[in-house]
Amino acid sequence: MFLEMETRRNEDAMSQRCVERIIGLLATDASLRMRFRKDPRATLQGLIDQGIELNECEIASLASLDPREVARFARSIDARLQKIDLSGGDRWNY
Repeated sequence: MFLEMETRRNEDAMSQRCVERIIGLLATDASLRMRFRKDPRATLQGLIDQGIELNECEIASLASLDPREVARFARSIDARLQKIDLSGGDRWNY
């Protein structure tokens, strides 16, 4: 029983870190924000395909983020922390 509880706690911590990582990536990666704005679920699936672990609830919650609010948050972050989209897209992706 203790091992099951410890395993669950570790899975929850890993999942939380993945959610936080995705939010951080959305805030600092202009190209990812652009893809997210166009198709949130496909963007999240791409991250999952790269090894990010999310459950269905987390996918639904992240997919429901308002891209305009994500862009607004990104604008508040120092530009030195931003990954610039070199394809010429809008830096903030309104």
